[in-house]
Amino acid sequence: MKLTVNGQERVLEGVDPTMPLLWAIRDLLGLKGTKFGCGQALCGACTVHMDGQPVRSCQTSLADVGDSKVTTIEAIAGRVAEAVRSAWIKNNVPQCGYCQSGQIMSAVALLESNPKPSRDDVNSAMSGNLCRCGTYPRIRAAIADASNSLGKQ
Repeated sequence: MKLTVNGQERVLEGVDPTMPLLWAIRDLLGLKGTKFGCGQALCGACTVHMDGQPVRSCQTSLADVGDSKVTTIEAIAGRVAEAVRSAWIKNNVPQCGYCQSGQIMSAVALLESNPKPSRDDVNSAMSGNLCRCGTYPRIRAAIADASNSLGKQ
């Protein structure tokens, strides 16, 4: 089976096509930034981009990936990703940090598609990402800061 992950075509020998993408990313490709949270696509810790769209990799089978390009937190890049990263640091968003890769992946996808989201847009886009530490106010402030910085560039 072939996968394109972080811009590199990877061949996975002898894998079950029903294997979750998350396990291939973490266990077979050794990319540990994408986290296992609930295994049921409810918490968002496993969020990656598939052709630029956020997906829950714990419930996306390898067969579902097909020819799509998968991007993990390790390779997220570009103007929007840099704005989000800077805003995350400025707002001191992470507490324990476990959910942050999924939070960042969802925030980047939101701002890529909607650089000036409303509060409702942010709430909707981020609703599938849980933070057990409760850093939601800092997450939302960071998204607003990233959006504002994108408008200045």
